[in-house]
Amino acid sequence: MTLTKSILRVALATGLLLLIPLVAMQFTHEVNWTFSDFVFAAVMLFGTGLTYVLIARKWNNLTYKLAVGVGVVAGLMLMWANAAVGLVGSEDNPANLLYLGVLAVALIGAFAARFKPLGMSNAMFAASFTYVMVTAVALFIWTPTGAAAEPQVRLVNVLVANGAFAAIWAVSGWLFRRASAIGSNLNQRLA
Repeated sequence: MTLTKSILRVALATGLLLLIPLVAMQFTHEVNWTFSDFVFAAVMLFGTGLTYVLIARKWNNLTYKLAVGVGVVAGLMLMWANAAVGLVGSEDNPANLLYLGVLAVALIGAFAARFKPLGMSNAMFAASFTYVMVTAVALFIWTPTGAAAEPQVRLVNVLVANGAFAAIWAVSGWLFRRASAIGSNLNQRLA
């Protein structure tokens, strides 16, 4: 499939996904998106899809493509959850900005690895580790205060949710490691 067709498919999928809250707003007052909510969602969804298309084209390996998918979805979920409700305390907690470091580690690592599977694996494991460290700093060192503290949220819930997010980055790293091993085995057979 050509790059243009892939980008058009991403744009179409983004539009279709945005129809869900638009239609829901017609039937319930619980869904109340503003124009800026739709713009934010469109940028996030299209950006995620475009990132997947551009990176997944680098290798013709199903495991690699799956690893890219898991990694970009982890990034989307991180940004979406952080913007919507915050990952530690409320969305107003300035400690939530630390989670941008997770994306920075993943992106810098991916570019440094030139998107090669083994390097991408290391980048995703580093992002997972960074996620755990940011959560620890946000919870135990830079603790939320005032309205950002959200005292009704239990520590266990925050730890489980953040542990799940960190695990998604680790799964991506593991898949990239598998893609690297598959590529190595294929190269050995061809040699």
